[in-house]
Amino acid sequence: MAFSAAGSGGYARQLTTEEQAEQQKRLGEHVRNIDVIVTTAAIPGRKAPRIITAEMVRGMKPGAVIVDLAAETGGNCELTQPGETVMVNGVAVIGPTNLASMGAIHSSEMYARNLFNFLSLMLKDGALNLDWTDELIDKTCLTHDGVIKHEATRVAVEGTQA
Repeated sequence: MAFSAAGSGGYARQLTTEEQAEQQKRLGEHVRNIDVIVTTAAIPGRKAPRIITAEMVRGMKPGAVIVDLAAETGGNCELTQPGETVMVNGVAVIGPTNLASMGAIHSSEMYARNLFNFLSLMLKDGALNLDWTDELIDKTCLTHDGVIKHEATRVAVEGTQA
């Protein structure tokens, strides 16, 4: 029996009773040998569909991890506790909440690290040192010492193409 849980807008649709039973049967056989499961099934305005049962979790090998990204709306795993990590027979069930707010911190840190590493290419002994043989410096510089260095900038300023 083949079926799809794809709904509209990137969300899952509610499965029929028959589809749920088939899903549970197949999944139960499969999860025993899995090390990491990440669940994300969500239906807008409704509780998250339960996909992973407590019995399935108890059948997994110690050290396995379930990350339930639908924890805020009840979770896709029966044992998910929103905002907590629950250990069941050596299996970690992680229920993170408010993931969107976590991304901002990591994005800002990554952006700052990238800027630092980029600017470090241009500094030597605390002074500006532009190495024009470095492709990053050469290809990202728009102007230098009164000269337009970047072709797209030159075209925009002069309105011509080479």
